[in-house]
Amino acid sequence: MKIDPASKSDLSAQIAAAIRDAIMQGDLIVDERLPSESELADQFRVSRPTVREALKRLAAQSLIRTQRGASGGAFVNRLSYPDAYAQQITTSTLLLSMNAVRFDTACEARYALERACAGLAAERRSPDHLATMRAEIHRQSQPGLSDEAFCASDVAFHRALVDAAKNPVLSYQLAGAVEAMQPLMNIITFTARSRERIVTLHTRIADALEARDGRSVDLSLRELADYTVSLADRVMQHRKQAS
Repeated sequence: MKIDPASKSDLSAQIAAAIRDAIMQGDLIVDERLPSESELADQFRVSRPTVREALKRLAAQSLIRTQRGASGGAFVNRLSYPDAYAQQITTSTLLLSMNAVRFDTACEARYALERACAGLAAERRSPDHLATMRAEIHRQSQPGLSDEAFCASDVAFHRALVDAAKNPVLSYQLAGAVEAMQPLMNIITFTARSRERIVTLHTRIADALEARDGRSVDLSLRELADYTVSLADRVMQHRKQAS
């Protein structure tokens, strides 16, 4: 593991990247104990506070964990999909909130990814997945439901659809799409959307899943995507006219 002291990049970031690369390449394996802060400082020829900052960066990425005591230290973490979900959601939320991704681009990616689950979800869905989706549809149909609660229910509905595919890699990839992009889309479009139309589309999706009809799920998701983009265009146009 090496760094370039002459580089303008932060030394702690370089150390973190070097250790991360070693983990990804298999040079450091799961549960292996890293050298001590003192040993790492000698190896990289930096101060211990610089090493400590690098280890904090790695811990924030869930790549390592620290333990106290005589047998403590920093260890290569066994990263799980649930651990990775939060990072996906946080990263996606930051990108979207900073306007690094256009709405139509995010919408296109979000529904393309979800449509990738359609066939698998239709094949593998369980009664529990269907029950969750039906419960959220019922909740969305309640006249007194607040916009915030409707948005939360919308996310829960689509989360159930993704989970019905029973593929942890797809669930991970869609964590940011559903739980970061979907709330943003709701925030932008909630003033213009028709809850009745969304409930109708959700019902069609649930019915198609129950019938194990992946093609109909895909078609309904396409229609929902087109509707979402048209709503956003309408909202943006209204804002331009009002300014």
